[in-house]
Amino acid sequence: MKLKTLPPVPAGVYEDMGWAYFLSPEGNDYLCDEIVGISKQEREAYYATGNRLYTQFVEAGQYILDNNLLKNLGIPANLHPLIRYTWEDDRQLHLYGRFDFAGGTDGLPIKLLEFNADTPTSVPETAIIQWAQIRAAGIAEGQQFNFLFEALVDNFKRLRELNPDKDAAILFSTMQGAPEDDHNIELLKIAAQEAGFETAFCYIENAIFSEVNGIFAENEAGIPIQYPFWFKLVPWEYIATDEPGLLDMLTKIVMRGLAVVLNPAYTMLFQSKAIMAYLWELYPEEPALLWSSMHEPTSKRYYPFVEKVVLGREGANVAIFDESGLLEQENKGDYQGQMKMYQSLAQLARDDASQYYQAGVFFAYEACGLGFRRSKQRILDNAAQFIGHWVE
Repeated sequence: MKLKTLPPVPAGVYEDMGWAYFLSPEGNDYLCDEIVGISKQEREAYYATGNRLYTQFVEAGQYILDNNLLKNLGIPANLHPLIRYTWEDDRQLHLYGRFDFAGGTDGLPIKLLEFNADTPTSVPETAIIQWAQIRAAGIAEGQQFNFLFEALVDNFKRLRELNPDKDAAILFSTMQGAPEDDHNIELLKIAAQEAGFETAFCYIENAIFSEVNGIFAENEAGIPIQYPFWFKLVPWEYIATDEPGLLDMLTKIVMRGLAVVLNPAYTMLFQSKAIMAYLWELYPEEPALLWSSMHEPTSKRYYPFVEKVVLGREGANVAIFDESGLLEQENKGDYQGQMKMYQSLAQLARDDASQYYQAGVFFAYEACGLGFRRSKQRILDNAAQFIGHWVE
């Protein structure tokens, strides 16, 4: 890995944005004081691969729905009607997602690990912080694969164009107790405002839902205000499993045209890691795909391999098996009851300190931003650091 040590970004950058998390000890540990150097060819490969794979995900999603295979993705059944409805409704825009890739640097091939299509995070780090890092280091602004913020603004504009009958007012919500999620929402709010939206925020616990009138939040005077658009940084499967009554209400709200909910429910097709087994079958010549199956490999041809739960997050409930099929490493978690899928082990780039690197490529209408995560553990989890990049 080509690494460059950086001068610290002035604290005022974080203070001006209201991003207190990144000034905390935890936030300081999370952000690296180095950046990764990549070539122009590597940049173009990440861009082209993200664009190509998104098209394949859409085609695979259509194949799954056409062949009534949705039940095989491990998605709660009460989400299926809304998934099908939003898939067929052109007003339901996929605002953004993030591909997680192994390789792409140091001569390693790019390999898809998963697609965070529903509630991807690390938006501030990718769009703003790593940009501020290269500016502080005297590196030209254009020497980075990073137009994520501009792509988000453009997609919010598309959202308005797709819904000309709705007022441009959007409510953003997260769950309480996750300041890093709040910072992601803050940047999304700014992008929406630049696209002409009026914006508001409330935690999901304080939002008001009516299957007759739509989605509301109280203003400072305590008056409920209706919002035709709602962005929730809350996983769909959490709502389906923990709040089935709310999901039933949201299904009626969306199907009755009372509100557009982002990201739409159909992104669960992409979020489920089970879709990669279908991608492997449908696109055997795609170089970025790893062997993937819903069945544990019976041939050593696919060893070493990884076992994952289909809706796990942040590296939880992931296990690595070695060349002999023996358990080598395992991360415990809260998703042990989920359906499992299996994938060939991809080679991650490593530096001289034996740290592993994983690339995240954002997609918002097109591939639009690159950032890296790194860890001393091969299974990257929520303790992994964010590390930016520059293009040589």
